[in-house]
Amino acid sequence: MNFKQFLKTKGAIGAIFMGIFYAVMLLTIFLPGYKALPANMSELKIALVNDDQGEYGAKIAAQLRENLSFKTIDTDLSNKMALKALEKNEYALVIHIPENFSADAQSGNGTSIDFTVNEASPSSVSSLMQSVVTNINNQFSTTFSQQTAQNILLQLNVPEQQAADLAAKIENAYTGNYIIMNDIPAGMDNTMLPMFLTTAAYVGSMIAAMQLVGLFRKHRTEMSRVRLFIYVQATALLIGILAMTAEVTISYMITDINPGVLWKVALQQVLLYMTSFNVCAIPIFLLGESGSILNIPILLIQTIANGSSIPRDMMYWPYELISYITPMYYSVQAYITTMFGSASPAPHILGLVGVLAGALIINILLASRPLKNVKSAKAT
Repeated sequence: MNFKQFLKTKGAIGAIFMGIFYAVMLLTIFLPGYKALPANMSELKIALVNDDQGEYGAKIAAQLRENLSFKTIDTDLSNKMALKALEKNEYALVIHIPENFSADAQSGNGTSIDFTVNEASPSSVSSLMQSVVTNINNQFSTTFSQQTAQNILLQLNVPEQQAADLAAKIENAYTGNYIIMNDIPAGMDNTMLPMFLTTAAYVGSMIAAMQLVGLFRKHRTEMSRVRLFIYVQATALLIGILAMTAEVTISYMITDINPGVLWKVALQQVLLYMTSFNVCAIPIFLLGESGSILNIPILLIQTIANGSSIPRDMMYWPYELISYITPMYYSVQAYITTMFGSASPAPHILGLVGVLAGALIINILLASRPLKNVKSAKAT
């Protein structure tokens, strides 16, 4: 066999195809997906709460509404309501102007504004909001210091101690309080744990789907397809439990995960595995071995659409659509809430269950299709 003949073999052709296919899929999915960051930052929603009844608070609120580039800046709610919505990641930032803001500004005792972010959210959100808050604080510090300085300059020939006190007033004219809700332990291992756990289960289930559905297709004429389908699902469940044990153990040994939530993580990991298995099984039930190729772009899209780094509000519509009908988004968000948040993960768990139910129904229908190719083979 010469080199030209070798290149024409099925294995060589498959390797060449997969090498090109994977590279093309990765670049065409990742580059447009991450282009949304930070280009679509204006799609994030923030809340601006002004509890000050004086002139200064109204001016600051008006200035923020005019200068901030967010399309949605909600102002008709209380600080308590805004923080509760932030806890559920309905807002990326809550800005609170306290009720004594104008009085403090006029007295020269120093003013402050509270900026609250939820770190139990997509990683890009907290970093983007920190940058926004830094810019706001720099502008306000300059503005209030200049205003205080102008008032001081009106007082000439003041004693040395009084001058020092006035200088301190200039320095402390404005303070921006950056408040973190649901602080995540330091280390990228903790930040990325929800995504890594999800990806580990999904990739493992994708490989299992290729093998187990292949066994189903191979033996479907030898026994009841109902029984064989149950065997496939039961084997997937067994693999999911074994894989979960290893994944949770390793996560506990390496990261700072709270031991009190391990049982919740374990249950979700099994649910995630079964959901991912049935999603990955659909193309293989439908197309056979070639269906496994389709699972690659579906996986790659979810690595962006899972919301670990980019929230839904910032995603371009194809990625946002995928996030609703695939399991990784629901899993990552549920893990973020369970491990680091204070809100209930129930909506995301229900989303995961919904995807499982839909995929399972589709697989049942595909597995029960008439075997046309088998009938034609028997006829010949």
